[in-house]
Amino acid sequence: MVYGRRRVGKTELLKRFCADRAHIYFLASQEAEQRQREKFVGQIADHFGDRVPRIDGWDEAFDYLGEKLATETLVVVIDEFPYLVAENDSLPSYVQSFVDERLQDTESMLVLCGSSVSTMESEVLGHESPLYGRRTGQIDLQPFSFRQAREAIPYEFKEAVRSYAVTGGTPMYLTLFDYTRSLVENIQTHVLSPTAVLYNEPEFLLRTELRTPARYMSILEAIATGRTTPNEISGATDIDSGPLSKYLRTLRRLRLIDREVPVTASRKHSKRSRYRVADEFLRFWFRYIEPNRSSIEQAPEMVLEGTVEPDLPNHVATTFEDIAQEAVWAAIRHGELDPYAEVGRWWYGEHEIDLVGLAPDDDRILLAECKWTAEPVGYALMDALRDDAEHVRWGPSTRDERFALVSKSGFVDGLEDDLDENWSLFSASDLESLLSPAEDN
Repeated sequence: MVYGRRRVGKTELLKRFCADRAHIYFLASQEAEQRQREKFVGQIADHFGDRVPRIDGWDEAFDYLGEKLATETLVVVIDEFPYLVAENDSLPSYVQSFVDERLQDTESMLVLCGSSVSTMESEVLGHESPLYGRRTGQIDLQPFSFRQAREAIPYEFKEAVRSYAVTGGTPMYLTLFDYTRSLVENIQTHVLSPTAVLYNEPEFLLRTELRTPARYMSILEAIATGRTTPNEISGATDIDSGPLSKYLRTLRRLRLIDREVPVTASRKHSKRSRYRVADEFLRFWFRYIEPNRSSIEQAPEMVLEGTVEPDLPNHVATTFEDIAQEAVWAAIRHGELDPYAEVGRWWYGEHEIDLVGLAPDDDRILLAECKWTAEPVGYALMDALRDDAEHVRWGPSTRDERFALVSKSGFVDGLEDDLDENWSLFSASDLESLLSPAEDN
């Protein structure tokens, strides 16, 4: 099974996989069950040069496919499988019979693909599903990390970080930009124009998943503009905490938001939840496009110059923290940092640390700050990090504390010389080296 949220590249991946293999590729759509079945059987018949047989049910359709697979080895892809399940929730049972009685004695492959992550997880992976335990593999396809996306972003490193903060790792958005033009030109052409493909993209995505997206839109806008706790989101949207919990669960199920707790806390029991928009482009869109639609319709250049460009460093700073976390894991793989079991954000009251790594077996903790600023980082940030470290309740009092600073613009003269071996400094060039697309080769 192959699943993951929309636009992440599932269909393209499967088409590339099938390109040099004998295959039948069936893309389901939101149509009546009988029409879907007719199309499915029609594609099978077309591949084998048959006249289309009369088929009255899905059991007969899969029997027909099974007969054909006895004569030829094929890859059979059913894309957007959840659309079929929505029309007939018995479909997984028919697929189960096909797998057990027809497919398992062949060299053929059946691929079930879908964008409805919850349906794929419940109807294919779930314990209650007839298909439970029958899969031979699964791909939960994720957007590209920065290192992966870097292969598609030929800007120099700092500009690539800024660009990734707009497109994120979604293949469609990445490949839409023209990297021979400046980032600002790309934003103006592909996002900030009422005729651009990406101008209404998030609203379109929500409408394909939700019947009434208005409240979900307001929640996403609240989170994208800095209201990250349930109380803050409730205050910004006028949605009471009870209904809000349901909306937040739905957005998490659709993988549009993530719930975070401090890295030292239990995800299951901690009440210090924060939410964040899971996709960089959606975060950009709900921060700059959705609140300024009227102005964009009239004067997009004014919104670009007066709103987006001045505030963009604040938006990019959050992305830079994620990229720094990616670099920390790369440094661990390379042996440039000691290993850590978990790395994430930490906060308590007014205290906050961008990255905290935990190595419970060794009572070792890494505390790191990331700065996307025009000025080099100096002693003030070092002292502030030391002060905040005292408020992190984790491990014994004798824990081994390590520190790191990550800076876009480097460090003030003399700082590195004044630090002991427990400190690590990472400049933009260090991150570029760690996150080179070839760094794992």
